[in-house]
Amino acid sequence: MATVREATYDLLRALGLTTVFGNPGSTEEPFLQEFPADFHYVHALQEASAVAMADGYAQSTGRPAHVNLHTAPGTGNGMGNLVTAWHNRTPLIVSAGQQTREMLLIEPRLASPRAVELAQPYVKWAHEPARAQDIPAAFMRAYASAVQPPAGPVFLSLPMDDWDRPADPPPQVRTVATRIAPDPDRLRSFVDALAAAHAPALVLGAAVDRSDAWPDAVALAERLAAPVWAAPAPERAVFPERHPHFRGVLPYAIGPLSEALRGHDVVLVVGAPVFRYYPHVPGDYLPGDARLLHVTDDPDEAARAPVGDSLLGDARLTMAALCELLPATDRPAPSPRPQPAPPEQADPPSADALFAALAAAWPADGVLVQESPSNLAALRRRLPIERPRSYLTMASGGLGFGLPAAVGMALAERDTGRGRPVVAVVGDGSFHYSVQALWTAARLRLPLAVVVPVNQQYAILKAFAELKHTPGVPALDLPGLDVTAVAHGYGCAGEVTTLDGLGTALDAALAADRPTVLPVPISTDVPRIL
Repeated sequence: MATVREATYDLLRALGLTTVFGNPGSTEEPFLQEFPADFHYVHALQEASAVAMADGYAQSTGRPAHVNLHTAPGTGNGMGNLVTAWHNRTPLIVSAGQQTREMLLIEPRLASPRAVELAQPYVKWAHEPARAQDIPAAFMRAYASAVQPPAGPVFLSLPMDDWDRPADPPPQVRTVATRIAPDPDRLRSFVDALAAAHAPALVLGAAVDRSDAWPDAVALAERLAAPVWAAPAPERAVFPERHPHFRGVLPYAIGPLSEALRGHDVVLVVGAPVFRYYPHVPGDYLPGDARLLHVTDDPDEAARAPVGDSLLGDARLTMAALCELLPATDRPAPSPRPQPAPPEQADPPSADALFAALAAAWPADGVLVQESPSNLAALRRRLPIERPRSYLTMASGGLGFGLPAAVGMALAERDTGRGRPVVAVVGDGSFHYSVQALWTAARLRLPLAVVVPVNQQYAILKAFAELKHTPGVPALDLPGLDVTAVAHGYGCAGEVTTLDGLGTALDAALAADRPTVLPVPISTDVPRIL
């Protein structure tokens, strides 16, 4: 008779979940014993890195990923990046060890007395099986929950003495739907509103990229002759950014966002919250008498929107249907937006100059993972994204995601055989949140390039302090950090790089058999938030 452990591994095989991210602990060893040869354990040095690596891997492959954590402390270590996975809409199956059932009543060391509550509210479903024999079926339910829209992480707490128990008959491997088609009547009302609009605008969110809907977005924008913005603080690129209709990323504050949309009478938002605001700059949610139409696959996202009429539907299916139903328009296409002037030369260089140099050296099929908040506006201004699934950052606003997510994406590029080069741009503050991920990348011999703008400060926090008139905040400077020495300590190549040498260094990094960290000193000027 099969054990619970054997039945669980058979199910994981059938679901394609043969890569496990984690950092092993005592409560996980009964699950991990005699680890199968056809599985791959991706060893992270800390659980926050494991969660973000799994997130990057899942987003790159387009399939769920499994991350295994160490009871309550390990779940706690991973919570920051679990919050990000929730906001990223990443289908993660998070399992954590639990103490032996016979001792749970007396709460021994490493017990997790409220394990299910610990992961909430940042999972779609959390469960500790009542019987050992329920574990395989719990994994099947977890998989089904994680992938259905809106996708997201799920959590299982698994007692360590369950694995060698005799298993029940295995659960049926099931398939579930991952797209929601729009209601036809509601869709027709959206078509009527857009057809009657004098100056419609299109605002796109990360769900457009997740649903592989770039061609549909382009077709819809051209059908409407409408300008296109990315929704505020997008975690993915949503539209070819050199297309003449593209206008950039909307500001993420209420008043400035409304001002950016002035002159438009109908605003169609697809695949984004309405809206992701921070900081608080009051104003009208929309200009004048403008009407907002919201397409989302998330009922909660639709419910909390402060304005607008909603339509539940998959981004790709809905935009394709709108395109088919909308009549042609005689409105002229919007004029292309002006291109930024060349950056000024200075020593040390500005962030604009750094990213202009990076853009000049950028590989045609490159994937950008960024976590440099103070330099984000300059990065997006100088390095337009032209291909789908080629830009990733955190939707949560929490740091410590970018570096390990880039490791997960680089591994996925190798495992899928696509082999696209992955470049991470990670600020010298963000770099140290999950720096342990470098060791995993080095052990896996991944050709990951990590460009680190070095300004020796939390410049984004200085910018917020200026905006909110809060002088004298402590601990905003970062002296004495040697990024190159840290990289070498984890087994990576790396050296301080100038703009003149960046192209050559980037080419070498992407051809290497290990990760390369490229610190680039930049100006300490503090950018404006808005």
